[in-house]
Amino acid sequence: MGVRKKERAEQIKEAKKQTAFAKLNNCPTSPRKMRLVADLVRGEKVEKALQILKFSQKEASSRLEKLLLSAIANWQAKNEDASIEDAELFVKEIRVDGGSMLKRLRPAPQGRAHRIRKRSNHVTLVLGENNNTQS
Repeated sequence: MGVRKKERAEQIKEAKKQTAFAKLNNCPTSPRKMRLVADLVRGEKVEKALQILKFSQKEASSRLEKLLLSAIANWQAKNEDASIEDAELFVKEIRVDGGSMLKRLRPAPQGRAHRIRKRSNHVTLVLGENNNTQS
């Protein structure tokens, strides 16, 4: 391996140490409803994001709160010696992608049928640690 390639690999390894992620696949909520809640916590510090999710009345917020706690636990598993308060964790990235769709039929008047699409989504949450957070 070349010197530059090796140095770049070391930089990437160090950057990955400072981030942790968690994924939620096939969540039975429409992506649009989940994105409304995800936009509330994007870029926020972890403590503030947990409070926002805890007191939000949307159904998707409880699932995102559980996902955020999972990402924090993943970060703690990577960095056993560091504390969360000193690291100043924040929600670096949160992505909501469309998942599989269940297609059902609902009876309609005059012998017709309407298609019902039951949507699901995939959520990816990435935590980063930084001393210069914007919030």
